[in-house]
Amino acid sequence: MNEETKSPDNESEEPQAPESAEATGTEAGQEAGHEDLQLQLEDARNKADEHWSQCLRLQAELENTRRRAERDVEGAHKFALEKFAAELLPVKDSLEMGLSAATGDDETVARLREGTELTLKMFSDALQKFGIREINPVGEPFNPEYHQAMTMQESAEHPENTVVAVMQKGYTLNERLLRPAMVIVSKG
Repeated sequence: MNEETKSPDNESEEPQAPESAEATGTEAGQEAGHEDLQLQLEDARNKADEHWSQCLRLQAELENTRRRAERDVEGAHKFALEKFAAELLPVKDSLEMGLSAATGDDETVARLREGTELTLKMFSDALQKFGIREINPVGEPFNPEYHQAMTMQESAEHPENTVVAVMQKGYTLNERLLRPAMVIVSKG
């Protein structure tokens, strides 16, 4: 047989052998490509999970910051008057002392007393309007959170640790102590 006259079977066999080797190589390449894709997919999933976690943490941090800012603003509004109110309290004390000192039956003293009472009432109403409350604990049990004991006094009329007298009234601003009441406390 001549090389030129090969049977069609031989021709078909030769290309089949290389195709079979290529198919095996292609399958191996596809398998390697499939493994690469799996690794890339796993890596992408890990990154997506990481980014999702970061997103959730940032949302929580943003919400906490928002709440903290709201609380700070609320506190600033609520207690902005604290220093101003503390400066006004001695003025109220002076008005009350002046009122208690205005004694006598003279008409001038009576008018002065009436004017001072009205001024004191207006002043007290203005303080209450802005959340400033008076602490006048006569007859109440001693509370060290709101009262400052100046002295103790024997008293048969009052139970032990009861406020017998108030030397200076105390005040709160929106439930926060501005100034404790200075009191005399009973002892047994």
